[in-house]
Amino acid sequence: MTVSDSMREIIAAESQAIAAIPYTPDYDKAVELIVEHVHRRGGKLVTSGMGKAGQIALNIATTFSSTGIPAVNLHPSEAQHGDLGVLQAMDVLLLVSNSGRTCEIIDLVALARNLYPSIPIIVITGNADSQLAKLASAALITAPAPEVCPLGLTPTTSTTMMTVIGDILVVNVMHATGFTKADYALRHHGGYLGAKSRK
Repeated sequence: MTVSDSMREIIAAESQAIAAIPYTPDYDKAVELIVEHVHRRGGKLVTSGMGKAGQIALNIATTFSSTGIPAVNLHPSEAQHGDLGVLQAMDVLLLVSNSGRTCEIIDLVALARNLYPSIPIIVITGNADSQLAKLASAALITAPAPEVCPLGLTPTTSTTMMTVIGDILVVNVMHATGFTKADYALRHHGGYLGAKSRK
């Protein structure tokens, strides 16, 4: 197979997977939780994940921060060694785990709820029947789709879907809070985007 053929197959497979992501009312609930706890009550969004999912969680946090929702990324292992202290009563947790069984993330739920029993937890996962999904205040489920990795192992299709779900949350929270170009400019001073936001 040529690189061109492989490229077309990968794009088609990942596009199909994205298009199959199901809407559920948990999307509305997730947006409202973020708006209520962060925008209205002054909390923040705390994202977390392990491995590749952790990189997605970090990306979601930085995107939210630039669009008016204070957010930080918490490494789940470091949370067990004192970093859990970043969590506050009005915060929202957003946890990313394709399997929904990542032990460090399951442990983080227990630690967070021991500290703040009523803290809302949004989960992005590929496993609706997982322990993590069942612990969530709102569970956002990716479509069932094989990884495009030829071994069927490396997170590829799954991370693409999780990134898109993060974008769905960001954009809909922006709509809900009325976030404007002027608001963006106040938070983004450097580079091309900073200049563009002030035109």
